Amino acid sequence: MLKVFSDLISDTVTGFGINDVFDILITAFVIYRILEFIKETRAQQLLKGLLVLVVAYFASGLFNLHVIQWFLRGAFTVGLFALVVLFQPELRRGLEYIGRSKFSVRLSQMEKEKAKHIADEISTAMTDFSSTKTGALIVFEREITLEDIVETGTIIDAEISEQLLGNLFYEGSPLHDGAVIIRDGKVHAAGCVLPLTRNKELNKSLGTRHRAGIGITENSDALVLIVSEETGIISMARDGKIDRFLDRKSVEKTLLNMYIPSDAETPSGIQRLLDLFLGRRGKHVSK
Repeated sequence: MLKVFSDLISDTVTGFGINDVFDILITAFVIYRILEFIKETRAQQLLKGLLVLVVAYFASGLFNLHVIQWFLRGAFTVGLFALVVLFQPELRRGLEYIGRSKFSVRLSQMEKEKAKHIADEISTAMTDFSSTKTGALIVFEREITLEDIVETGTIIDAEISEQLLGNLFYEGSPLHDGAVIIRDGKVHAAGCVLPLTRNKELNKSLGTRHRAGIGITENSDALVLIVSEETGIISMARDGKIDRFLDRKSVEKTLLNMYIPSDAETPSGIQRLLDLFLGRRGKHVSK
């Protein structure tokens, strides 16, 4: 018996190569990161419920509870389709993140002077909105097109200027309640309706404008600037997170980094996949 066990171990070790080591390590690492990803989403509670059902299924087979086992087997069949529906936002966002590569049609990488002009105009407008407590919601389209959002508003297709933004968000303007969409360095549309976030853990003080700004970043890679009508606080939403209490310099710096990204800030599809598993999906935290 001891010789058989020894031979078995010997055969296993002999056939175990460096590729097998990498295979096991990568698989374990991927599973670990998927669990980390699930932990940060609403899927966590649903996964706990699923594990309870799996334990119940094997327990019913162990104790010969045939009716319960038959019922759970049918539930699992239907549950596979249900999971796709329940986790559709998370699956879509994860796949879109992986699919964004430096070969994609990226946000217009325009000349530095033009980028500086746009950043200056927008940061000036945001500062004015903040001082006058004028509510504003500006969405910067990036790699994922927002055509379905654009269709809810009015096409403008005009050069960006402080005066234009001021007129669009002026309280008497018919388009002031909606969002402005910036595409290719232009004000593409105004008065657009954004989807509200489903995050129930947000600060209760955040109103509809902030929740709409966060909501669009949960379904796309857009960057959103928000000015509160009540407090005049400037906020930025990205990757489903929101940063508050921004000033002119931080707004301008963010826009310049977005319009003039360095090669180091333009990751490939493989790098994005690694980032996803390394927990680098969103670097911003809710405040």
